[in-house]
Amino acid sequence: MNTAVKRVAFHTMGCKLNFSETATISRDFIYHGFEKVEYQEEADIYVLNTCSVTENADKEARKLIRQAKRRNPHSSIAVIGCYAQLKPKDIAAMNGVDIVLGAEEKFNLLKYLNHNGLNGAATVIQSEIDNVHKFTPSYSSGERTRSFVKVQDGCDYTCSFCTIPLARGESRSDTIENTMKMAKEVAETDSREIVLTGVNIGDFGKGTEETFFHLIQDLDMLDGIDRIRISSIEPNLITDEIIEFCASSKKFMPHFHIPLQSGSDKILSAMRRRYNRMFYENRIKKIKSIIHQACIGADVIVGFPGETDTDFLDTYSFLNDMGISYLHVFTYSERYNTDAVEISGAVSKEKRAERSKMLHILSDKKRRYFHDQFVGHNRPVLFEHKKNGKIIGHTDNYIQVQLDGDDDLINTIQLVKLTKNQGSIIEGQLS
Repeated sequence: MNTAVKRVAFHTMGCKLNFSETATISRDFIYHGFEKVEYQEEADIYVLNTCSVTENADKEARKLIRQAKRRNPHSSIAVIGCYAQLKPKDIAAMNGVDIVLGAEEKFNLLKYLNHNGLNGAATVIQSEIDNVHKFTPSYSSGERTRSFVKVQDGCDYTCSFCTIPLARGESRSDTIENTMKMAKEVAETDSREIVLTGVNIGDFGKGTEETFFHLIQDLDMLDGIDRIRISSIEPNLITDEIIEFCASSKKFMPHFHIPLQSGSDKILSAMRRRYNRMFYENRIKKIKSIIHQACIGADVIVGFPGETDTDFLDTYSFLNDMGISYLHVFTYSERYNTDAVEISGAVSKEKRAERSKMLHILSDKKRRYFHDQFVGHNRPVLFEHKKNGKIIGHTDNYIQVQLDGDDDLINTIQLVKLTKNQGSIIEGQLS
């Protein structure tokens, strides 16, 4: 590679797992003398870490590639991530793309650039997903307050709508010993909070005698970090012992994200989820019974094939009655090579949009209701940044708070009285 090439820009799509991986790859470039710039700036190399959960993610990836080429027609473009694993030839055919790396190869991007050169015909380097077994630890950096730490990758579940097993391969993780070494590296940075990420983090240690429960017990002893959050965990993997441990822990925050996907047992079965409606309800009730102040988020898919009006209303009523604090709503998107595309009873785009809107409104109502419970109370807030003259941060139970304050509050934890509910954010004042 030409040693004059020094400016590199990264853009990350999708989940926090992708963010942790992009950060790890970018540190490799910086270590080797590259100047990291924003994706909106002119760069010599653009690296796009893609997602392919929905059709929109695919479209967004194509748009970002075109934008980078317009920004600097002489730039080179590398595409990695889930979309790159699933449709490498489609990406390689796009104007300006120089190299496409699959799931196993993306962490060796710099090596491949050096070996293959740039500005030639697009190079595709991709292993068959069944041959992807390596776990590469990763964590995000650059944010003073929070670091996303990858503790697990891949998934052995076979949900009928999901491409992730095809894009990331089998469930795998590192040892607790090595994971703790990475966590200690994070603790030596400015980060005050760790968010544990993965595709299916409750599967940590699968095939060994180590478990996710063992991991969080060790992490709870980590010096230099004040807060730890569990990003998302499957209902069938969040055990009583995990819930009870988090309830007694000073580091693990009262905040859980537990995917539901549907409140209809019929649809859950068609999705091949590993629980039913009653099981999910019991998990939520267990959390709320011992961590009353817990914030609980849920993923929901609307418009899955075969979802009737009755099925959707079952989901709506179920969520309305549950102690859920907010929703992440996904409109079902047909994904190539998934079993769901063969299921009859396709839901029209109009109905999908209507149902999505209804659940977004419900989410806003539930978030406001959850916030209302804490107005007038004091909560510890980790302040993260300043926007429009306000210092903004999150409570332990994930309520976004803003107040008038100085920059020196950023990256500190302060006791704050929550004074006024503004819906998605609460006004506060230092106690």
